[in-house]
Amino acid sequence: MDAITPPFRKPGGLAIQLVNALTEQIRSGRLNAGDKLPTEAAIMKDFGVSRTVVREGISRLQASGWVDTRHGVGTFVLPKSEHPSFRISPEQMGTLREVIALLEFRISVETEAAALAAMRRRPENLQELRSALESFNQAIEEDRDAVAADHQFHQEIARATQNHHFIDLMHSLGAGVIPRARISSILTQDPERQNYLRRVNQEHESIFNAIAEQDVEAARAAMRTHLANSRERLRKSDPDSL
Repeated sequence: MDAITPPFRKPGGLAIQLVNALTEQIRSGRLNAGDKLPTEAAIMKDFGVSRTVVREGISRLQASGWVDTRHGVGTFVLPKSEHPSFRISPEQMGTLREVIALLEFRISVETEAAALAAMRRRPENLQELRSALESFNQAIEEDRDAVAADHQFHQEIARATQNHHFIDLMHSLGAGVIPRARISSILTQDPERQNYLRRVNQEHESIFNAIAEQDVEAARAAMRTHLANSRERLRKSDPDSL
């Protein structure tokens, strides 16, 4: 398949550039529904980017409904008919009140997803969850956007439920459900932002440990604490807008 373009070097985020390039190939028909994307190594070579950039790009494509990754098989372009119909548009996330409302919805869904994941997780689910945590940590150390890794962690919990409804819902919500942008403006100094992200990932570690240990109640409690903390951080970031 001759779908991949030569390496690029343009200003801006490399992951976003990769997403834009692959999305354009899907729109133009150079990559069709059912086509398997090249391997991570091939994309790294063709685009001249790191493995982390490739994984972030694929995560964004998944979140946008363009592709689906089948573990152990590969990543495939989805037919247009399979693109999720329930989505949260940017316009719906235009106010802090709406972002908090979505977090309340996520609390109700994802606490039970974490509990089911603790009951049903498989070894490959733990591997993918650990990979997402490592990507998050790497983003912190490299002072990069950790939204893709954050969303991937929550997606992998949905996968670990072995219930396609949870998977479909998280896929439909997309990476826009990660409310990082709402507080980024008040975290003006790099150490402050990194400390914030480390706190978030400590909460992720607690969720992961409970799922790994198959402790259902601990997984449920850790997820509820994590999302409730996110809600409170948002409320404190701009109380006048509520």
